Amino acid sequence: MTISPKEIIAKRVAKEFKNNQLVNLGIGLPTLTANYIDKDVKVTFQSENGMVGMGKLASEDEINVDVTNAGGQFVTINDEGVFFDTSVSFGLIRGGHVDVTVLGALEVDQHGNLANWIVPGKMVPGMGGAMDLVVGAKKVIVAMLHTVKGKSKILKNCALPLTAKGVVDMIITELAVMEVTKEGLVVKEISKDVSIEELKEMTDAELIISENLKYIEV
Repeated sequence: MTISPKEIIAKRVAKEFKNNQLVNLGIGLPTLTANYIDKDVKVTFQSENGMVGMGKLASEDEINVDVTNAGGQFVTINDEGVFFDTSVSFGLIRGGHVDVTVLGALEVDQHGNLANWIVPGKMVPGMGGAMDLVVGAKKVIVAMLHTVKGKSKILKNCALPLTAKGVVDMIITELAVMEVTKEGLVVKEISKDVSIEELKEMTDAELIISENLKYIEV
């Protein structure tokens, strides 16, 4: 059975969660992560539009038109889930109560800088809650495809306007799992379908290869 690049990323991100964590999933690819949580790991998902206890994406027969995530997708809510207004939601985020936030990016660089809100040539409303989430959360994971139209999204320095500086802790793509450190971007895991040389060619940022490099397992 073939697994898509986005599924690889979502499944690998899910392995980062630990029991009793409060986790925020950004719109798009990160929302898939909720579908792959290990049954033995109990995490609580928060959506910044005013929900704690969010479940997986809703199937057709589970849709409740009043229950959506921050991206407008229909989702389920667990039995212990609660709803509240935006001020309470951002009180949780800005108060440092979110353990992990997972979000996508247009660009991320080897210094942990993040650019994920402005698309060149397109009208966008602003960076929204991303600015608060990446500063307020204890751990920030960027989950995204490694390249776009053959160009690296992982750079030495971001070219687009930043969402925040030095906030990214980990980058997970379909090709590699990388940690942002003071020394630089350390590759901890690599896809079995790519060599170290190929990974470096597909990445604009300078990479440090871990001595304990492993294959990505999902």
